[in-house]
Amino acid sequence: MTAAVTPATGTKSGSSIRTPERPFRRKKQIGGRARANILLGYLILIGLALIYIYPFLISISASLKTDAEATQNALSLIPDTITYAAYERLFGDVPFPQWAGNTLLISVVVTTGRVFFDSLAGYALSRLQFRGRTVVFVAFIAILSVPGVVLLIPRFLILQQLGLYDTYGGMIIPLLSTAAGVFIMKQFFDSIPVSIEEAARIDGASTFRVFWTIVLPMARPALVTLFILSFQGSWNELGHFIVSRQSPELNTLTTGVASLVSGQLGSGNQFPLQLAAAVLMTIPVAVLFFIFQRRIMNTTAGAEKG
Repeated sequence: MTAAVTPATGTKSGSSIRTPERPFRRKKQIGGRARANILLGYLILIGLALIYIYPFLISISASLKTDAEATQNALSLIPDTITYAAYERLFGDVPFPQWAGNTLLISVVVTTGRVFFDSLAGYALSRLQFRGRTVVFVAFIAILSVPGVVLLIPRFLILQQLGLYDTYGGMIIPLLSTAAGVFIMKQFFDSIPVSIEEAARIDGASTFRVFWTIVLPMARPALVTLFILSFQGSWNELGHFIVSRQSPELNTLTTGVASLVSGQLGSGNQFPLQLAAAVLMTIPVAVLFFIFQRRIMNTTAGAEKG
């Protein structure tokens, strides 16, 4: 005699299925603990974000205050009287558009040069076999450990001897390549298999053509990262522009704002004027970062996906 089988469950009739209650409850407890940890993590991140954002909020608020209010109540986020006098002075009494134009020109040229030359140098250190390659790479690593301030005086002397002091060339040429950019690109190219290039070499492609048409498009994540870092670095550069120029016509945003802070363009603290210039100076870099923030990733991970 066979036992009947229910069609819905496929088990013998009369038999009962026990639900594992304890593991289910344990899963609920683990899930609740995980949610609590996530919530705690978000609270910590929000707190850190407020710590970093608060000075910028103060800058925006103070730029909309009068000089007297910005001096007496500097940390207040809500101005008693909103005024745009500081911004009007920037585009009237202060040559702010000229500073912005110089900064934009230099940043575009420097960013383009860094992306190109750092990629070339990184590919050469990664792929080309030549004597002294390890020594050159170690030299790049050593340069990364040297503070930039130490190189300002030698850079000034070199520009003066070459006749590039107080020219656009003297402000741009020394920034066209950086050791950090070469290191980033070299490490990324090392993660790309050499076998990808072999077919092109068999077909007779030159080294530069292999680099330009095959390897470089695969390095898009590293290129985006290098682009962001190069633009931000050249836009916010101050030390090099101090030692490479003297004429007011060659002022950039950083040197111009520094002159405002030092009181060269007027009397009094001028807090609203200085902070208005700082706010406008920050906007392009902030917008660029938010546009490409998802593309800034680990170069090794980008190579594995590519």
